[in-house]
This record gives sequence, structure tokens and C-alpha cells, in this order.
Amino acid sequence: MTIDVSTAAELPPIDDGAAGVRSLDALLDVSLPVVIEIGRTQLTVQDVLNLAPGAVIELDRTVGEPVDIFVGDRRFAQGEIVVVGDQFAVRVTQLLQPGEAAA
Repeated sequence: MTIDVSTAAELPPIDDGAAGVRSLDALLDVSLPVVIEIGRTQLTVQDVLNLAPGAVIELDRTVGEPVDIFVGDRRFAQGEIVVVGDQFAVRVTQLLQPGEAAA
């Protein structure tokens, strides 16, 4: 989902008790996909077809290097892989500025 803030002037004002103040509260319940990218690689179609259980795919990142966190299709932050109980999780270590968000 892409939200174009340039159309915000066309939206009716949300009455939040303050005269003339717009609020983003209406957007707080919107779900967005979050993707954690631990690395990338390129494989030929033949290599993909030859994959089997137990196959190892080498990625372009080293151990300890930050992972990328995408919200929608934009790189939003970086983080590190952690284990919580018996599941993997990501600890956000850096929020990226708009100029840094280019992948």
C-alpha cells in the first residue's frame, strides 16, 4: 500500500479537538507488509531446480552484518537477528533517514 501525502489536502479534516489540525490517527490501524532481508544472491534457473532439502545458499552478507528492514517496498531500518525463546526476531538498531533508504 502506498500513501501519497500530497493528496492529504483533499481529505476532509479529522476532528481531533484542535481547530484546523489534521491527524494521522485514521491511518494507525493500516497494515503494511514488513520484510526482513538477511542477504541476496543470484542463481541460475538450473541451480534453483537442483536445490534440495539441506542445500546451502551463500548470501552476500557476512555474519554480524546488519539486516535490512523493509516496510512496504521501502528500506526503513537496519537491525540484528536475535533469538527470543525458540523463535528468531530482529532488534532494530538504526532507523534510516529518507536519503539513506535507497536499497
